[in-house]
Amino acid sequence: MELAYYSDLAVRLVNSEEPSRGTDTLTSVEAVRALFGESQARRTTDADVTRLRSVRARLRAVFEAAAGGDEVLAVDLLNALLIEFPVSPQISGHEFRDEDGRPKWHMHIADYAANAGSGYAATASMGLAFHLTELGADRLGICEASPCRNAYLDTSTNRSRRYCSDRCATRANVAAYRARKRLDAERSAGAERSRRQDREPTGRTADTAQETSPALDR
Repeated sequence: MELAYYSDLAVRLVNSEEPSRGTDTLTSVEAVRALFGESQARRTTDADVTRLRSVRARLRAVFEAAAGGDEVLAVDLLNALLIEFPVSPQISGHEFRDEDGRPKWHMHIADYAANAGSGYAATASMGLAFHLTELGADRLGICEASPCRNAYLDTSTNRSRRYCSDRCATRANVAAYRARKRLDAERSAGAERSRRQDREPTGRTADTAQETSPALDR
């Protein structure tokens, strides 16, 4: 089963919108066709734009629940999509041949939806379901680099991924470094103020003693 490919359909759909930045590229039939590629482009209509925008919000909720540690909620949300958009497994051998020219049989997810949007939703949801059950719900993540919040699939060996891309990881690391430098500077400034305050009372006490001593002599 081409798990990486099918689950990536869910990621691509979710990331067509960036709520924190207020951007949305899924606004036209052409944008929907770009998600599909050539295979389903001919079936796409204006209705699929609205349909997929609704599915996109529900898939994002799956990623957010998983990233937040609520595996049960993530599974419940994904099961609801699987019920609404069912698929059927299908053995395929097209385009893949061994050295002797025989088909390399493999499993495909086949959908028989009445429209392109539902077909995409079915395939993306099933791919994400396979990914979750095979690798774990904690492999579904939301980028921690503010304000990105893109969805991603963690394929790292030690489950350590926190960002959707190298670009976001670099930006987050730079921001963290600058934050540490500011904190160090603030701590140094605070320590210097404390040292000054510690010295000031001592100076005033000495001055006062010098001023009062002659009066005592008289």
